Amino acid sequence: MYAGPATTAILQGWIRREKVKGLNNEYHLERGGLLKVLIASLVASAIALTVFVLPAEFDSDPTGLGEMMGIKGMSGYSVGAFTEQDLSFQTDERVFELAPFESLEYKYRLEEGQSMLFSWTASTMSAEQAEVLFDFHSEEDGTDPEDAVSFRVATSMGNHGNFVAPFSGIHGWFWENRGGEDVSVTLKTSGFYSRSTVYGPSGKFDTDFSIKNP
Repeated sequence: MYAGPATTAILQGWIRREKVKGLNNEYHLERGGLLKVLIASLVASAIALTVFVLPAEFDSDPTGLGEMMGIKGMSGYSVGAFTEQDLSFQTDERVFELAPFESLEYKYRLEEGQSMLFSWTASTMSAEQAEVLFDFHSEEDGTDPEDAVSFRVATSMGNHGNFVAPFSGIHGWFWENRGGEDVSVTLKTSGFYSRSTVYGPSGKFDTDFSIKNP
């Protein structure tokens, strides 16, 4: 069928209007998708700022999660990659026996920047590996023990590594036997500590390494 000039013009106008509608719809859909991505990014950034950046960098912890994760106030801890020590290099080896649901703490006196290598394992009296709950934490000089900073809290049959004191104070482990058998925790350390202290069921006992190894 032949379409006259008027009909052709009408059809062309209608086609142009439909194309413009389609472009407008695509634009609105694309803009809506970008807006959703932008909002999601802003929400994620706000969560990261509140949960991680504020506690670690500015010692502000509005949610309390920074303290739970042990990152509150960490930006204030600064130690060098290479340091020389005035203290003598020390070595220490201990065996602690824990009855079921018994616990103890063992900590070393380290000044800011002083280092320590450590390795500990837990086993039953029949020399089988055993799991214990442990908390490696530090108490800064002049602060409340309740404000101790935990660096690792877990249940394990052992743990090995190195530690550099981020501040002067006492640094070490809390162990608890959650099992039904007696457990021995064997600890070996070396480093530049001056003193160690055991906090156990029998009381508090100190070892002065400057006297032990002059």
